[in-house]
Amino acid sequence: MKTYFIPMLLMAGFLCSCRSETKTAINIDSVASPQGTEVFQPDWDNMARHYQFPQWFTDGKFGIFIHWGVYAVPAFVNEWYSRNMYQKGSEEYAHHLATYGEHTKFGYKDFIPMFTAEKFDAGEWMKLFKAAGARYVIPVAEHHDGYAMYDSDLNEWNAVRTGPRKDIVGLLKAAAEKEGIVFGLSTHRAENAWFYNGGMEFPSDVQDTTIRLYGGRLPGQQYRDDIAREWLERTYELVNKYQPRLVWFDWSVNNPVLMPYFNKFMAYYYNCALDWDDQVVVNTKQGYPTSVQVWDMERGKSEKMMKFPWQTDTSVGKKSWSYVENEENKTPEQIVHDLTDIVSKNGNLLLNIGPKADGTITEEQTAVLLAIGRWLDINGEAIYGTHCWKKFGEGSAESTKGSFTDNTATAYTAADIRFTTKGNDFYAIVLNWDEDGTVIRSLDRQAVADAKILEVRMLGSNEPVAWTQTDEGLKVSFPKTKPCEFAYSLKITFDKKVGEHLASEAVDETMKHGS
Repeated sequence: MKTYFIPMLLMAGFLCSCRSETKTAINIDSVASPQGTEVFQPDWDNMARHYQFPQWFTDGKFGIFIHWGVYAVPAFVNEWYSRNMYQKGSEEYAHHLATYGEHTKFGYKDFIPMFTAEKFDAGEWMKLFKAAGARYVIPVAEHHDGYAMYDSDLNEWNAVRTGPRKDIVGLLKAAAEKEGIVFGLSTHRAENAWFYNGGMEFPSDVQDTTIRLYGGRLPGQQYRDDIAREWLERTYELVNKYQPRLVWFDWSVNNPVLMPYFNKFMAYYYNCALDWDDQVVVNTKQGYPTSVQVWDMERGKSEKMMKFPWQTDTSVGKKSWSYVENEENKTPEQIVHDLTDIVSKNGNLLLNIGPKADGTITEEQTAVLLAIGRWLDINGEAIYGTHCWKKFGEGSAESTKGSFTDNTATAYTAADIRFTTKGNDFYAIVLNWDEDGTVIRSLDRQAVADAKILEVRMLGSNEPVAWTQTDEGLKVSFPKTKPCEFAYSLKITFDKKVGEHLASEAVDETMKHGS
C-alpha cells in the first residue's frame, strides 16, 4: 500500500482555512443585470422572443472542453473517482483502500494538497488549442466534486486558497482572449448536492458535515430549495466574475426543484450579455426548449438535421473525461468524421481533453489535436461559417446516433458524403478515398436544374478535377495525390445559391430531450 505523509500542522491549517468563508452580496431574487437590465424574464416564451444564437457559435463549429481538477491526482477509472471511492463494492472503493487507506484517514479532500499543477501554463494550452483549430474553449470551473477551479468568494474549497493556489479559470480566460479564442466555462455544481452520499453509509470523512466540499450529501438525486438557491448564487458569481460567453451544464439542471432557478439564471445571464454588448450561449442536455439555449448531446450525435444550433460534447479519451492512466484515445480520423457529420446537421463539436495533475497534456492527446488542426488548415473552409443544405448528406454507412455511442468509429466509403454550404459554394466532404472518384447523387441534373456549376476542385489540391453532371448525379474524379490524410472536401461553385439554410429535412426537437 502506498502511503502519503502530510504534516499534521499543515493539514490542520489547511482544513481550518477551508472552513472559513467570505461571501459577496449577490441578489438571486432578481433577474436584472447589475446595471438594471431586465429584458429577459424567466419564462420560455419571453426568452424565445428575445434570444438570438450568436454568430461566433454558429460559425465556430469546433471548441475544446477541459476536464481538469483534483480527480486527476488519483487518475483512476474516470473523473467520478470522488463519488465512487465512497461507493462500497466499486472498483474505486477497493483501489482507494489498497492505495491510500481507510476513508476516515484519507478522504477525497486529502488529494487537494497533492494537486499542485506545477507545470500548468495557460498560454501554452491556448496555443495548442488554436493550432488544433478550436474557436472556443470551455474549462470546467467546478465539477461534481465541489472543488472550484476559480477565485470564489462563496466556495472556500477553491484553487486559489488551496492546491495550485492560482485562479485557473481566470488565467485560462486571459490566455484564450489573447489568442482570439472565445472563452466559456462549465459548472457541475448541481450534482454536488448528492455526489458524496455514499460516504454517509460507512465510516468516512464525508460524515464530518463541517467539510463543505462534500455538499448536501442528499439521498438519491434529490434537491431542496436551499440547495437550489445556493446553486444559483454560485452560478451568478461565475457570470459576474468571468463574463463567460458560454456556460455549459450537466443533466441535473432539469430537476423540477432546480428548473425555476435555472430559468432565473438564463434570464439573468442573457440580461448581463446585453450590458456586455455580446451574445452568449447556454448548453443543457435535456428539459429546456432548443429555441432558448443550445441542446447538447453527450458522447453521441443526432441522426437528423436540427432546426436550431446544437452541440455534441465528447472526449478524445474513450474511458474518461479526465486524465487517467491507461487511457485509450480516439483517432484524429474518427473525430474529424464526427465533426463533419455534426456540422452537416447544424451542430458544433465540443471536444474534451484531460490534462495530468501537474498541468501537462499528454503527448498522445496533443498529437490528436494537432492532427485535427492540420485537417482544418486544409478543409476549414468547408466547416467554419458554413450552413446546412436541404439534406445533410448521402451514403449507406449508418453513423452512430444517440448519447454514449461514439466510441466506435464508423467505417465509411467514398459514397458517404456530408454537405455544407456558404454563399454560392457547395461543399461535399467525402469520408473516404477512392481512386476512381465518387458520384454525388444529390447533385443530379434535376436536383439543381436552376443552377449552373462553374467550378469543381478539391480543397488542398492544385490538381484539376474532372467532373460531369448526369441524371445519376455529379461524377467527380479525384486528384492523383491526397491533399490530407482523411475526409476530402470538394468545393463546388454554382452561379447562385443551390439551397437555403435548413430546408425540409430540418426538425425542431424542442422539449423532446427531457421532462
